[in-house]
Amino acid sequence: MALLFPFFIRIRKSFGLSDFDNGLLFALFSLCQFVSTPIIGRLSDKYGRRPLLIVSIAGTAVSFFMAAFAPSAIFLFLARALDGITAGNIPVASAVISDTTAPKDRARGFGILGASFGFGFIFGPAISAFTIGFGQSVPFMIAGVISIIATLCTILFLPETNTHMGEVSHGKLFDFAHLIGALKDKMVGMTLLISLIYSTAFSMFIYAFQPYSVKVLHLTPTQISIIFSCLGIVGLLSQIFLLHRLTQWFGVKRTFSSAIFLVMCVFTLLFFISSYVPFLIALTAMGLFNTPIGSLIQTILSQETDANSQGTIQGLNTSYVSIGQIIGPILGGAFATQAIGLPFLAAAACMCMCFFASFRILMPGYHKESAF
Repeated sequence: MALLFPFFIRIRKSFGLSDFDNGLLFALFSLCQFVSTPIIGRLSDKYGRRPLLIVSIAGTAVSFFMAAFAPSAIFLFLARALDGITAGNIPVASAVISDTTAPKDRARGFGILGASFGFGFIFGPAISAFTIGFGQSVPFMIAGVISIIATLCTILFLPETNTHMGEVSHGKLFDFAHLIGALKDKMVGMTLLISLIYSTAFSMFIYAFQPYSVKVLHLTPTQISIIFSCLGIVGLLSQIFLLHRLTQWFGVKRTFSSAIFLVMCVFTLLFFISSYVPFLIALTAMGLFNTPIGSLIQTILSQETDANSQGTIQGLNTSYVSIGQIIGPILGGAFATQAIGLPFLAAAACMCMCFFASFRILMPGYHKESAF
């Protein structure tokens, strides 16, 4: 997906999509992901991580090839819907990390998982920058081939890691009441709420980044791709060299709270910046501080949940992330109509809420029992 993100400006123009249509394209993926990921996570608890991971990645590959040869915008929307329906690879991969690491080592494990996504944000936009001139189907085809390779690697090399298959409590595959009720859970509720608000904030930033970089900074899609690659490098270095050390020195939750505060400061600065070099410096700082937050959320949730329900809780978390990815662009678009940089300030306000909410999960003795 990182390979395609800088390419969406050109896609929108080639299919004659308006800004509203483009927002729907993003929202459709997130909506389908919101529905599917708890189901895939729960199925992985019941039937194993490996088969669900294979299905998920293979579905992503098919969606990319559908988009590559889409004759009209409707096929592009169908491809994004399929990608969202099968977008269970992230929570299932997170559950694999939970299965194979002790609680004290999970920050390192999720850091490694985050670093793998960091590689995607390095090479994805770079490939997009070099292939964008060869036709609009080429980046989709490359993404599809990479997904096929990932599927084959999963089939050939990944052993089954779920040693508690079938031990998950019986219930609906998708339980909307349970999804809402999870926010009230004494173990995971506050962490899931932070995940939702953080996802909303980051989605507002992502929505605002491209029009801001084009209309205010006057950057080309190739330059945007290069910036994303640079941010991927910063994020990768942060995951590999900083995250584990910081969690060892200060603890997982204090590192988490501090990272949220620093990202809040960066979003605030972005609102006041209108020139290229300061903007790039601020983005570099954001890549350094923002990248560990997702891994730390996964780490905290894995420690707040028993071994039988790791896939379920990671799937729920991804659903809340999807809700944020639906809400964020809508709010970002509304704020941008008032001032193009206003989504950055709104994102900072959301991060401020996350910062104060993080104190709740830092309180000793807060966690008593969980419904999972």
